Amino acid sequence: MDKKTTKNNIIMKKIIVLITLFVSLSACKNDQKTTLVTTENSNLAVYKGEFIFTEGAAVLKGTDFIYGVVVDDKMKELADKVAPAKKDVYDMVPVIVTGTLAPGPQDIETWDEFLTIIDIVQVSAKPAKADVKIKEGDAVKKSEKAIKKVEEK
Repeated sequence: MDKKTTKNNIIMKKIIVLITLFVSLSACKNDQKTTLVTTENSNLAVYKGEFIFTEGAAVLKGTDFIYGVVVDDKMKELADKVAPAKKDVYDMVPVIVTGTLAPGPQDIETWDEFLTIIDIVQVSAKPAKADVKIKEGDAVKKSEKAIKKVEEK
């Protein structure tokens, strides 16, 4: 090998190392700002989900769970904190809470497990995006059309 080929190989190796370094550093970039919130009850399980409270019933829905929430003073405090974020009575608001789970009563049909909220860690300022949004007017119009079709036959 001559000196020119060796020099080209060294330059190519440096370029490859620089590209690899650049790609690996840019892949590790994390723009999310995470703040760790600790509470006096940090040894409890943390639950992250969407909370709703209507007509005496409360529910926390996570990505892989749905729990009934025990209606007590802490749950009512959470409902008060969630209220400003709600645009509609059925809006669910993302929250993070700590608490304990207990099995639901077996003699009546209800949630399998109930969450007793111990601490409120975080409440979102905006409601969660609805999976399905049904407008009252649209539902009435569709049902009226269906009734007319049945009456015409």
